Amino acid sequence: MGAPEAVPTDFEVDHPFALEVDEVERALATRREGLSSAQADERIAEVGRNELPEPPRRPAILRFLAHFNDTLIYILLAAAVIKAVMGDWLDFWVIMAVAIINAIIGFVQEGRAEKALAGIRGMLSNDASVRRDGRWTTIEAADLVPGDVVRLAPGDKVPADLRLFQATQLRIDEAALTGESVPASKGIEPVAAGAGVGDRRSMAFSGTIVSAGQGRGIVTATGGRTEIGTIQALVGEAGSITTPLTKQLDSFGRVLTIVILGMAAVMLLIGRYLHGMPLDELISAAIGFAVAAIPEGLPALVTITLAIGVQQMARRSAITRKLPAVETLGAVTTICSDKTGTLTKNEMTVRRMVTARAAYATTGLGYDPSGEIVPADPERGLSPAEQRRDLAPLLAVATLCNDAHLAEREGGGDGPRYALVGEPTEGALKVVALKGGVSTRGTRRVAVVPFDSAYKFMGTLIESADGARAVLVKGAPDRLLERSRTQRGADGAEPLDIPFWEAAIDDLSSQGLRVLAAARRPAGEGDELSADDLEDLEFLGLWGILDPPRPEAIEAIADCHAAGIRVKMITGDHAGTALAISREMGLVSGDDVTVLTGGELEAMSQDQLARVVRDVDVYARTSPEHKIRIVRALQSHGEVVAMTGDGVNDAPALTRADVGIAMGIKGTEATKEAAEIVLADDNFATIRSAVREGRRIYDNLRKSVVFLLPTNGAQSLVILVAVVFGLALPLTPVQVLWVNMVTGITLSLALAYEPAERGIMTRPPRAPGGSLINRGELGFVLLVSVLIGGATLGLFYSVVGTGVDLGYARTEAVLMLVLGQLAYLFNCRFLTRSSLTGDVLRANPVVWGSAGVLLLLQLVYTYVPFMNDLFGSRPLAASSWVLPVVLSLAVFLAVEGLKTLRRRILAVDA
Repeated sequence: MGAPEAVPTDFEVDHPFALEVDEVERALATRREGLSSAQADERIAEVGRNELPEPPRRPAILRFLAHFNDTLIYILLAAAVIKAVMGDWLDFWVIMAVAIINAIIGFVQEGRAEKALAGIRGMLSNDASVRRDGRWTTIEAADLVPGDVVRLAPGDKVPADLRLFQATQLRIDEAALTGESVPASKGIEPVAAGAGVGDRRSMAFSGTIVSAGQGRGIVTATGGRTEIGTIQALVGEAGSITTPLTKQLDSFGRVLTIVILGMAAVMLLIGRYLHGMPLDELISAAIGFAVAAIPEGLPALVTITLAIGVQQMARRSAITRKLPAVETLGAVTTICSDKTGTLTKNEMTVRRMVTARAAYATTGLGYDPSGEIVPADPERGLSPAEQRRDLAPLLAVATLCNDAHLAEREGGGDGPRYALVGEPTEGALKVVALKGGVSTRGTRRVAVVPFDSAYKFMGTLIESADGARAVLVKGAPDRLLERSRTQRGADGAEPLDIPFWEAAIDDLSSQGLRVLAAARRPAGEGDELSADDLEDLEFLGLWGILDPPRPEAIEAIADCHAAGIRVKMITGDHAGTALAISREMGLVSGDDVTVLTGGELEAMSQDQLARVVRDVDVYARTSPEHKIRIVRALQSHGEVVAMTGDGVNDAPALTRADVGIAMGIKGTEATKEAAEIVLADDNFATIRSAVREGRRIYDNLRKSVVFLLPTNGAQSLVILVAVVFGLALPLTPVQVLWVNMVTGITLSLALAYEPAERGIMTRPPRAPGGSLINRGELGFVLLVSVLIGGATLGLFYSVVGTGVDLGYARTEAVLMLVLGQLAYLFNCRFLTRSSLTGDVLRANPVVWGSAGVLLLLQLVYTYVPFMNDLFGSRPLAASSWVLPVVLSLAVFLAVEGLKTLRRRILAVDA
């Protein structure tokens, strides 16, 4: 084969699906006989191998250091520097260890986009059957070039984007690319230049799988230029965004830094100019104040609280790949969900059947044959025996003109009992026949006309046990009506009522059902059957088929709506099907529902989309680019968006969304790697549980922060007051560290196990942005700090006034701080309601374990000699415990009074 005269330099062709095959041949300088090896070598040198490009990555050291770029980590590092200045190297390394561990956790769990790209690369075919040098040969798929001629067979993974020039009953499963649950029928005729990916019948796309038939095509794109390569580029460009928690922690850290520095400056000025204290003493006091005020345990507290949430979510089948996503789920305002396999079962089901005499409905879902067939209109008056006779011919076609079969799984378990071997539509027909009690027993298939997209029907020649023969046909209703002369009525064959059947087809289609028809005719003695033999048929009836919604997903959507969360369906399916499913699931209601299609969305600018995006709940015939645009448009309104999906087409949008949620069973590896959350059970209802868990975790995180801050506030207040009034310091820096450590490793973590507050899923999502704790809570923290700090100061100076040793008085002051925090822990268990209830003693046994460990450590601090030497503590008499215990109870009651007052103020404001 000689080389064509004009050889393109880029080997690209725009919209090959819209061109005639001859035009594609000319554009790519090739022929249907394929390329020569020399031509292929020239082209691969120019366009590169048929592989998706590796994304550029920052050096590992820079990615690791980036995890120190956080305001709270700056505070943590400042605390470590202060410790180094003070010469407390043990404390310095402890604080540094916390910062380094935090960075390691982030480093290990980052890189979802890079892993997503690796997952997509794993979808590519390993080899290909290609025509080179005038003969068919098998080569590595990576060696394909534009212009190569490739052939496809059932089970093949398409190795590159192909413009088909031969398609014999070719159907390709494109669910991972388009989201459609039914394999796409392929042909060779051009389609419109504006057709979406799911409508490009003349193309086979890299990474999809051949379900049936044979095909040949010309390679039009390889590597990064393929449709799957475009998706890879979208994943890389989608970019991750900052989570609400990260924003709040940054804001909180900045405010805290300013407050600490400001108070330290004020303390230095007062001590120097009001009391004339020596500068070195003032600097030492300021360092002690900073150590007391900086909540060095907060980053670790946040990390550990989220990690505990990860474990608890995993027990609910939601596996978390990135810690902040646990909390972000609780802030979600909109869930964008794929349809197939997410809201639906991805198992086609016959929902309706229509004969000339009656209409029928079915119960049961998916490929489990349990269920029954019932009259859709019981008033039609057919007896059960008449119904069986009426349905028998239709069900016989369903099971005998069918290449699928069901296999019962062994061992039980939580998964489906039955697995389908064959195509989903045929599986649905096989199941409905079993529900009607019709099987293939006693019959023999003599001949078959396989389904072909050119004529859109399938026929079989069947012989029964008594030797009777019949031709059974199923296919597109319009094609079978064209070939039918009669219909089956109550007394056998009767004239064909075309208007009746057209109305029935329209009715089923308006419900979003895929409509198939059945027909038959008697057969003679011959064993041959062709498409031309399928004439003069008797029309039997219609099936309406749908991928049914998950029942639990319907309930989950209702719960999401009650929680103030919008649910939007974004699917590659047709608008009618998407609308029907959305109505059945309660996702939309009323007659005036807008469905935005991919073509309409394509015609909109991003600003136009942003204006309508919150009012549209159903998007159909969408592409990966459309999904990212929808997510970005929602985020432009400040929405916190979760995106669910299972196909590689969903990966870019999952990467861009605030929370990407992938299906663990039916999801592709690319989708799982792009997501923060993976649902182990593929159940949309698990998202509801995960949102509830996210809200609980955020509540508990806030409780932990509101609990932790008064520890630092009370300690810094004690030092500040002592400096301002020129008094003896009630605490030494090492004693400050003791209080921080002992409460941080015991009490702070107890609140992470708190159960969910009442009504957690009936309140609206929290507003994104703002600080981790609001002004009211900050004021509350300051008042509690004054209460605990004031009690500590009063106790310390009253004990010092009795003439006891300063170390003894400081030991009582430490005890007061510790017991005051313990009492305050019970206040924090319920921030929005009173803790003066029996509930405060129940539901969280970790609180009691933490309290026990705290008291044990405090006993060690007080009475073990080496601890006395290390921290300057003194053994206390039993009577010295009484006043700290009484004051702690007083703190508890006073805080409850503050909570009551705060609730009343909020009620008035509301």
